[in-house]
Amino acid sequence: MRQPSVIARRVAAASVSLVVAAGAAACGPKDNDAKGSTGDSAPHKGGTLTVLNSNPQQDFDPARLYTSGGGNVPSLVFRTLTTRNRENGAAGAEVVPDLATDTGRPNKDATVWTYTLKKGLKYEDGTPITSADIKYGIERSFAPELSGGAPYLRDWLVGAADYQGPYKDKKDLSAIETPDDRTIVFHLNKPEGEFPYLATQTQFTPVPKSKDKGSKYEEHPVSSGPYKVVRNENDGERLVLERNTHWSTAVDSERRAYPDRIDVRSGLDSSVINQRLSASQGADAAAVTTDTNLGPAELAKVTGDRELAARVGTGRFGYTNYIAFNPTVKPFNNVKVRQAISYAIDRSSVINAAGGSALAEAATTYLPDQKSFGYEPYDLFPAGRTGNPDKAKELLKEAGYKNGLTVTLTHSNAKDFETSPEIATAVQDALKKAGITVRLQGLEDNDYRDKIHNVKTEPGFFLAHWGADWPSGGPFLAPIFDGRQIVKDGANFNTGLLNDKSVNAEIDAINKLTDLDAAAKRWGALDKKIGEQALTVPLFHPVYKRLYGKDAKNIVISDWTGVLDVSQVAVK
Repeated sequence: MRQPSVIARRVAAASVSLVVAAGAAACGPKDNDAKGSTGDSAPHKGGTLTVLNSNPQQDFDPARLYTSGGGNVPSLVFRTLTTRNRENGAAGAEVVPDLATDTGRPNKDATVWTYTLKKGLKYEDGTPITSADIKYGIERSFAPELSGGAPYLRDWLVGAADYQGPYKDKKDLSAIETPDDRTIVFHLNKPEGEFPYLATQTQFTPVPKSKDKGSKYEEHPVSSGPYKVVRNENDGERLVLERNTHWSTAVDSERRAYPDRIDVRSGLDSSVINQRLSASQGADAAAVTTDTNLGPAELAKVTGDRELAARVGTGRFGYTNYIAFNPTVKPFNNVKVRQAISYAIDRSSVINAAGGSALAEAATTYLPDQKSFGYEPYDLFPAGRTGNPDKAKELLKEAGYKNGLTVTLTHSNAKDFETSPEIATAVQDALKKAGITVRLQGLEDNDYRDKIHNVKTEPGFFLAHWGADWPSGGPFLAPIFDGRQIVKDGANFNTGLLNDKSVNAEIDAINKLTDLDAAAKRWGALDKKIGEQALTVPLFHPVYKRLYGKDAKNIVISDWTGVLDVSQVAVK
């Protein structure tokens, strides 16, 4: 998962369902083995797993979901060409085959990608899954009435920009070829070495054309995964899943599918979820959450209880909270002013405002501290833990503001501990020490998003955040710093309005690489190069702390999602 937005982060909340849709190596309990055994007993098949969530699993149609790695609850029903590796920590940030035999075979310049499906793949009704079904599943995701999924395919596939889907457009997408039932070929507009990551999105789920019911398909989507939908109430507020008897580990080495039944109950208050998981009474003993964190007060209580502390999963999703500057607005057009603010920031107070060091880690780089992103440690404007107001004053004097200056900081009024009043106040207090008076402009969340993502209304100084659509530097740096992605009449995310030809060229060069390790190193170097322009002030990366019931076993938390992987959990 990106910043929660039109184009982006359902992953932070759903993560990936990322969203988290909602970074350092993530891990589960310290005694987890490679596939996540909790150590007290071996996981067994059977029983019912309850999922207690705040956000309903709305739009349960693979075309409409915006997920990363296949999502969390969605990946129990929908399989894709590739998926995330279901391992703890850094190993979980790798892309691996799912329906396909490998992660894809590119041509020389990565503009053509070919996949072969595994043998023996079947839907819940026993009919075979074919490459034509995957092509059709992708094509229907272009239908306006099924919008909401990731936008990349419209940009990447040859001739797809104006395609309207199979309901309105009589032609198919010629950029996708299916020469036989097990082969599918994609033709791209430009080199995309990270296509295997994109192929984890649910738009790559096979959909049998004969069973497609358009916007009503979500009521009973045909399963290609280990579970099928038997109930879907109130648009995903309650989902009940039972075994797909035509699925087996012989054709799916990633999902464990231990429980016989999964009961997803959503629309719950976060405090209620944590209370129920803490008490672990009745069905709640075999319960988990995929979207609800422990807050600072709850975490303090849990930390003091050894039994509860042993039932907390810790994860880090690729996500950065930062200050953004609009360099077309004075005084932020002066790089020395931006540098002064970078030096003045007190990250210790910001982290305290975000809930403390257990829930936030200081950031001096834009990229998260994870190998898969290409993280290269740097601190271009060293402020220490509590800021460097003297250096900030020196730079302000050089910029022509020897008596200080007054600026306005725009933030959201949402209580998210990210772009909220607590963080804004911490920034205000730190900058005061450097002679900068900060006036706070708090907006309701929708108004805040509309204002900061519109080139015409974007303020000069505001709080922002961004999460990755997959664990790589590409979807982290390109939307924010590629000048060709500046949107003048729509949702814009290049907040610094950077259009540097050398940066754009390097993004293109890295996109050609199919060696993802080599690409990661280049993303890290580019992060540092961009950082020199002081267009952002990285503040912190969030840490996710989530309780699970006392009978939940085999807890796996990867660096891809940062949250418990529901496909691995056992309840016996």
